[in-house]
Amino acid sequence: MSYSLNTTILNPLIKEKPKNAVILCHGYGGDGKDISLLANYWSTYLPKTIFICPDAPEKCTVSPTGFQWFELMNQKQDEILSKSLVAEAKLNKLIDEVKKKNKLDADQIVIGGFSQGCMIALQTGIKRKETVNSVIGYSGKIIDTNHLKKNIVSKPKIMLLHGDKDEVVPVTFLLEAKEFFFKNQFEINAKILKNCEHRIPAEGSSLGLEFIKKNLY
Repeated sequence: MSYSLNTTILNPLIKEKPKNAVILCHGYGGDGKDISLLANYWSTYLPKTIFICPDAPEKCTVSPTGFQWFELMNQKQDEILSKSLVAEAKLNKLIDEVKKKNKLDADQIVIGGFSQGCMIALQTGIKRKETVNSVIGYSGKIIDTNHLKKNIVSKPKIMLLHGDKDEVVPVTFLLEAKEFFFKNQFEINAKILKNCEHRIPAEGSSLGLEFIKKNLY
């Protein structure tokens, strides 16, 4: 069985059937190979885990060699939400494929992402009928808080990390998301990374690894 999205895969280091899976969604203009660098670091410490790093479903309008989960440029909020729902459906399909192919339950799957990948991971994970193990997001935001509040279906554990000097997606979006999840009674862990721009620093990758290992192993 192949996956419906073109995917970079890192199989478990133990050379056995995966005990769990981490699905990582890249940012706007990137691809699965980009974020697989994070998976490559984590895999050393999570030897029973399969890492799935899909290319987003659309070619990026501002970076033809990269991909986007949905269009961001010159879009109204309702247009962004509408297009994100299309991407959400495609990510959901991939999650179901990962479950079936690797014979995993929902609580053995972590969804994560960076920037736009964080946005789609949050929206998808919280609206799924089957609660995934957890969601981890770097330098992202909630796409539409009103929509999400009306469509909360499950409450996975969440970790959000964000640089304090991020000028692409300002850190205020982390504070907004933290407040949203707290008010809606999620188990939320949020961390602002000092002197960090729009990227995943070593501290962020280490904190993410610790979070995933605690919840999956």
